Amino acid sequence: MRRKKRGGACSGLPSRSGDRRTGAFRYFYPFFYEKIKMASRGKTETSKLKQNLEEQLDRLMQQLQDLEECREELEADEYEETKKETLEQLGEFNDSLKKIMSGNMTLVDELSGMQLAIQAAISQAFKTPEVIRLFAKKQPGQLRTRLAEMDRDLMVGKLERDVYTQQKLEILTALRKLGEKLTADDEAFLSTNAGAALSQFEKVSTDLGSGDKVLALASFEVEKNKK
Repeated sequence: MRRKKRGGACSGLPSRSGDRRTGAFRYFYPFFYEKIKMASRGKTETSKLKQNLEEQLDRLMQQLQDLEECREELEADEYEETKKETLEQLGEFNDSLKKIMSGNMTLVDELSGMQLAIQAAISQAFKTPEVIRLFAKKQPGQLRTRLAEMDRDLMVGKLERDVYTQQKLEILTALRKLGEKLTADDEAFLSTNAGAALSQFEKVSTDLGSGDKVLALASFEVEKNKK
């Protein structure tokens, strides 16, 4: 079968014949554990560590976003394989985060939102890279702004209903996890529209140490999609 030609942002996606460790992790190693050593040295170092981790997450989210934008230019099996590899990289990132946060309550407070956002992406409960970014950075104001923009786009026909529903579910779930109060209408929207993956994420993400459960859920979703 002839391979589709990639252009634009698609040219930066991992190639089957190329280096598998592209995207965030190409820049991540071997410096990662040096960053871990910095974690307990004070406020400035913690801030630097958080910034470094956010940059790595941004790169992975950009890789996911590029993949979705280039989906039409990829063969179906290449798309699935590349997405699976990116989710595996997120899993490795999540494992590393757990090691960093272990026994350090300051880092737990700083990075808990990031870990929850990564878990949401791994389990595929969240599928919108920009929402995952804002969730990870604990930006409820920007999440609400995005939701307001989506409401306007839906009214003028710029956004399809199914896309709107998925992204609104993600935003409302993120807001609730960040401790934001939702309206009765928003709570009803969540109850009515939440799918299995999102409902399961709600259950297992109550405990920040539940990464293994989320990874198990992600594996279940991957296998289910193959059938």
